[in-house]
Amino acid sequence: MHTGPHWITTPVTAELLRGAVETERTAHGVLPHRLPSWARAQCADGQLAMAESQPSGVRLVFRTRATAVELDALPTKRVYAGAPPRPDGLYDLFVDGRPTAQGSVTGGSTLTVDMATGSAEHRPGPVGTLRFDGLPDGDKDVEIWLPHNETTELVALRTDAPVEPAPDRGRRVWLHHGSSISHGSDAASPSTTWPALAAALGGVELVNLGLGGSALLDPFTARTMRDLPADLISVKIGINVVGLDLMRLRAFGPAVHGFLDTIREGHPETPLLVVSPILCPIQEDTPGPGAFDYGALSEGKLRFRATGDPADIAAGKLTLNVVRDELARIVAQRSAGDPNIHHLDGRELYGEADHAELPLPDGIHPDAATHRRIGERFARLAFTTGPFAERAL
Repeated sequence: MHTGPHWITTPVTAELLRGAVETERTAHGVLPHRLPSWARAQCADGQLAMAESQPSGVRLVFRTRATAVELDALPTKRVYAGAPPRPDGLYDLFVDGRPTAQGSVTGGSTLTVDMATGSAEHRPGPVGTLRFDGLPDGDKDVEIWLPHNETTELVALRTDAPVEPAPDRGRRVWLHHGSSISHGSDAASPSTTWPALAAALGGVELVNLGLGGSALLDPFTARTMRDLPADLISVKIGINVVGLDLMRLRAFGPAVHGFLDTIREGHPETPLLVVSPILCPIQEDTPGPGAFDYGALSEGKLRFRATGDPADIAAGKLTLNVVRDELARIVAQRSAGDPNIHHLDGRELYGEADHAELPLPDGIHPDAATHRRIGERFARLAFTTGPFAERAL
């Protein structure tokens, strides 16, 4: 398919990628990362390694007259033992800012995860090819959003006309950190995760450090955010800390302060929005740890449950309501000396009325319609009238 003499191969370099923090040269091609190598070296957790290598918010961006584009890629597809097969990851094509087409790459490697034992088995697979053709003639900006939920090695980029990096359009950079909900969870496609939707509505460039299962106030994540360029910063904290039963209230408050202090070392006056958890009924007033519902799994369904005892709240165990109260208190305290720090209760993005209409399918993660609602609300509350509005700068 790609042996014709009209194809031009362009190396995939950092200049063609947006939303990636670092790129790694592999045996096959280029692997985008959302944490730098020094940060990855400080944590051997397999969940974090998988999450940060999944390119949520990462896109190939270039300017070209090409009417056809091919991308060779090697995805790593997750398979959960006992659960229904997951669909192939989607690639979203935009031309001059307009959604134009979607596609998937077949084949690839697989990572089979046994949730009952915690084991994982990696099986290598073949490189696949994605093709978009019929693009309009003439110079244009092309964006290919990579699958938010598949580790993706970029092997080769081919076009039928030369490619050059797209010019900087002068848009503000929004740096966001959060959990799997910010990572994309069950969004329909990479450009329709709630941060991607909010970024489009807000007219900003997204750098998404939403890390599934890994929004844990890690110092290396704060240092990464400190060192990245950003005009706007948000951190969404809580669901992973509660779900993993990671710490007690005594440790949580100082950890939040330390995380924010580190960000402020590199961004002392940047608008900084602290967002508390969206509604999640299973952990509103029940501490973690969270766990898979193995009864549901035996029926081919993926669901979560909370296993803690509400009586332990008095001893400092965290729930989402405890976390929300503490985050509100911390931001109120810090705002006395930091006029550019702000707080948003996550239930303004998704609350009880929303849950009655759009319940969380697995007990934790929003579906595609809910991602859209959260993205639209965040855009209104942060970019239109809130701390990220142009006039607020």
